[in-house]
Amino acid sequence: MKINGYSLPATAAAVLAAAIFAVSSSAQAPAPPPGGHPPNPAPTNLKVLPKDLTGDQVHEIMHKWEAMLGAECSTCHAADPKNIGPNGKPRLNFADDSKKEKQAARLMVKMVEDISKNYVSMIEGSGVPVTCGTCHRGHVTPEPFVAKPDHDHDHPAGADHDHDHDHPGTR
Repeated sequence: MKINGYSLPATAAAVLAAAIFAVSSSAQAPAPPPGGHPPNPAPTNLKVLPKDLTGDQVHEIMHKWEAMLGAECSTCHAADPKNIGPNGKPRLNFADDSKKEKQAARLMVKMVEDISKNYVSMIEGSGVPVTCGTCHRGHVTPEPFVAKPDHDHDHPAGADHDHDHDHPGTR
């Protein structure tokens, strides 16, 4: 029997060869996990974060920090002109320490941990640790704090007040 000029055994052999090739090719290249992204490579040059974190754990932490700071990866991480991605742009070198913003970020992480551990934790019932977002609130450089205008003059005479005017220096 012939199909479009090919014998049935030849066609079957071609289909079988294609199937074997497809199976062997898919076995060589691991399929992405259910989320669709391959795992992030193991981090190198961790100086503040625990050294036993996986690439995916570091990636998750970095994305949280990005959101709290309103930043991008390139804010702290330098581009590597020798490592060009499929989009034609240099990939970031996450291990590189050349950017001052990365040095500042490491210092700030230590500060936040110190404040949460040694100060906030000592306030009974606080339970809320300090994070990057506590001050930055979505801005790389925190917005300056502006106190409410002095409200002492807006209260009617004799109104309850949360501080005593008769005793200066008790505030």
